[in-house]
Amino acid sequence: MKATGKQTPGGAPGGQGSALAQPLTMPPAGRAAAYVGIFLLGAVIALAGALVQAAWFPGGLLLALLGAAGVFLGGAHATGTRAGVVAPAAGWMVAVILLTASRPEGDFLFGAGAVSYLFLLGGMAVAVICATLGSRRQPAGPGVRLGK
Repeated sequence: MKATGKQTPGGAPGGQGSALAQPLTMPPAGRAAAYVGIFLLGAVIALAGALVQAAWFPGGLLLALLGAAGVFLGGAHATGTRAGVVAPAAGWMVAVILLTASRPEGDFLFGAGAVSYLFLLGGMAVAVICATLGSRRQPAGPGVRLGK
């Protein structure tokens, strides 16, 4: 039997190749600037969360994790991609790692208590959850029916 439809050089049916076969391109300048901005916003949220999480237990911890979730999901909605979650999450992780390192004077921001570990592990879990939820694009149009 003869195959119908147009085939691409990669063998995938249809006019376009699979998403994996497409070449990588740089994002537009505006989107790249947005990624840098939300990366820095993730770092600021980590700093603010580090100061608040131990101050008012358990409210401070919940406030810090909700702030992180807000910036992660906000980045996804602002850019329309899942990379919008990764950029502030990466900024959050870099800031938290830099804040946990002890200084030569012996000062550090995080104590060795359960609340600090809940903030660190909870923030990573929130980042994974937000990346999983992300912004899912749905087809637009008045008569669109999914599943057909």
